[in-house]
Amino acid sequence: MNICSEMSPYLFDLPQNLIAQKPPTIRGASRLMLLDRRVIVNARHRFEELPELLPPGGLLVFNDVRVVPARLLGRRMITGGRVEALILAPPPLDIPPGDCDLWCLVHPGRRIKPGVELTFSRGDSSTTLTAEILESDPAGRRLIRFHFTASPAEVLNDIGHIPLPFYIKRSDSDEDYERYQTVYGVTPGAVAAPTAGLHFTNLMLERLELKGFKTTQVTLKVSAGTFAPLTKEQLTIGRLHSEYIRVSEDAVRAVRVAKAEGRSVIAVGTTSARSLEWAAETGSIISREGWSDLFIRPGYKFKVIDGLVTNFHLPASSLLMLAAALTGRKRLLAAYTEAIAAGFRFYSYGDAMLII
Repeated sequence: MNICSEMSPYLFDLPQNLIAQKPPTIRGASRLMLLDRRVIVNARHRFEELPELLPPGGLLVFNDVRVVPARLLGRRMITGGRVEALILAPPPLDIPPGDCDLWCLVHPGRRIKPGVELTFSRGDSSTTLTAEILESDPAGRRLIRFHFTASPAEVLNDIGHIPLPFYIKRSDSDEDYERYQTVYGVTPGAVAAPTAGLHFTNLMLERLELKGFKTTQVTLKVSAGTFAPLTKEQLTIGRLHSEYIRVSEDAVRAVRVAKAEGRSVIAVGTTSARSLEWAAETGSIISREGWSDLFIRPGYKFKVIDGLVTNFHLPASSLLMLAAALTGRKRLLAAYTEAIAAGFRFYSYGDAMLII
């Protein structure tokens, strides 16, 4: 397989001014492109029109995860040099105080060797978190032993920062603590938001219910790997970074009933799509919990989902490839070209697309 030839068809030029740096002033006040695979022409709408655009009576599947303030700012104890750590897989937040070893991305990485001691704090808090570097791996990650004097939930909520994606060129703000979360998220553990869900308001969920749509939830704890460039190994073996997924019996039952009644299953976000398809790897959907490295790209045959609510994704990313597996690469990239020309906002805080 020629790796370069596989990735290059998924590249596109995006003007920097179309990368959304902030959420819309009002949640849900986004644009929506409708890509209906039954017709040639895409349609432009407002997200508030979603209930009228979805297949009647469909089942919407949401990822109920919440983002943990897992970005820590601190200093080296001896030199006082600044350091930043992003916890890649936050610990269960209900565990008691004590030592906890966690893999992190660290900046500046080259200077942070095993044995270095760190201290993390935040200007508006009296809480201090101390830590030490235990080891590094070939991928540049650091295993850090944190000394939690209170529960991780309490400490991270007190001094942690929202881990905004690298393409948002600003520090996190108080607004991000609300807007980089979905209104329905209840399961902590993600370091990136399931961004398609950021458009939904409680009012929208009520409107969907009144119009006869059903909903259910899955859990995928989104990791920082969702933003990482695809590697040659991933493209060769056809597997991604691992992320924790839980698909409950209730979710399975809702999907089976929808399928039996001929109603569409619409995944809200690529994370919900991956969760459902992973639960159906053996052919029919089953309740399942564990770590998944499922890589969905063109050629994949979907077993569960019939449609997708999603955002506009990074070039040559696994998220873009998943959407292309549903629409076809040429159709999706043509829609992206149209979106760019029309000034749609891209990425986490950007506009939305509905694929049916």
